[in-house]
Amino acid sequence: MEAAVAHSVAALGAVTGRDWTKVRAGRLEWDCRETAEHVAGDLIGYAAQLTGRGRHAYASFDFSLRADAGNDGALHVISAMGALLAAAVRTTPRSVRAFHPYPFRHANREGFAAMGVAEVLLHTHDMAEGLGIAYEPPDGLCEFVLTRIFPHVRPGPSPWPTLLWATGRGELPGREPVTAWRWYNNPVLRSERLDLEGVTPAVAASLSLAGDGGFTWAGGAPADGTRVGAGFGVTQYEEGAYRPEWGMYVLVRREDDLAVGAMGFHGAPDDGGRVEIGYDLVAEARGNGYATEALRTLSAWALGQDSVHAVTAVVEEDNVPSQKVVTRAGFTEVSRQEGRITYELRA
Repeated sequence: MEAAVAHSVAALGAVTGRDWTKVRAGRLEWDCRETAEHVAGDLIGYAAQLTGRGRHAYASFDFSLRADAGNDGALHVISAMGALLAAAVRTTPRSVRAFHPYPFRHANREGFAAMGVAEVLLHTHDMAEGLGIAYEPPDGLCEFVLTRIFPHVRPGPSPWPTLLWATGRGELPGREPVTAWRWYNNPVLRSERLDLEGVTPAVAASLSLAGDGGFTWAGGAPADGTRVGAGFGVTQYEEGAYRPEWGMYVLVRREDDLAVGAMGFHGAPDDGGRVEIGYDLVAEARGNGYATEALRTLSAWALGQDSVHAVTAVVEEDNVPSQKVVTRAGFTEVSRQEGRITYELRA
């Protein structure tokens, strides 16, 4: 957050002597002064959401720059608001989520950080375009945004042009122009004892490369199947086929915030309304009914979507514990082939 703000302030600081109220910010309807005020307001607003931890609505306050604050003053306020958001992100527990409407009505600290960085980068671009100055943020900041709140966007040849294209501000060879867009925070489902936290491309990349994905794992590390599944998620992201609600979910035990396994879909529903599910638990968490509980929750969510008529699971014939999990969750056997059993749960 601080790096994004510092880079923005350095670029815009060169033109504070101009009248920003007389210059439109790129393609926006706002002038550059209004855009600067908007950025500062979003940063303090996101900080308020995290620290206030409101679950159902935005914090009820308005923000505005004082009339006597010049352009230098506006940049100073942006720096201060960025520092407040950064402090809120650093001090908010990992499991906390607060209200944001897109698309699942909540976001965690990484989501708010990514949204804050996106506001700074994109609106600095808008102002720079209007003021006629060059601006290009570091690739790392753009990747941070793309891999957390733009999981549906296939990576392009370079992160900054990709982010501009994804937000209707630029073109990419071979891709249609974007005329409407939203960013996407990751989904979270709740069962009796677990939070099922949707995995972002950033988390999938970490898990696939022997990282922890930002979680503390029971037993110290995720199971091998979780790492394999995360690798599939990375591939889907690189191909532009990743959808957070139809990807992997990490199973987090609420009582101690420990990750006990992962469960997820192999992809979005097919044309017949069928979606396949898989799962894996760390050895230390097995035998407690977590897999069954999570499977019931995730399957019920899937069958509640108009596009899904059946959830399937494929289990090896010699994997008796996994067979018990799916049958306890209400699945029934539909076929056996080459040492594997296919189970199905229908709406």
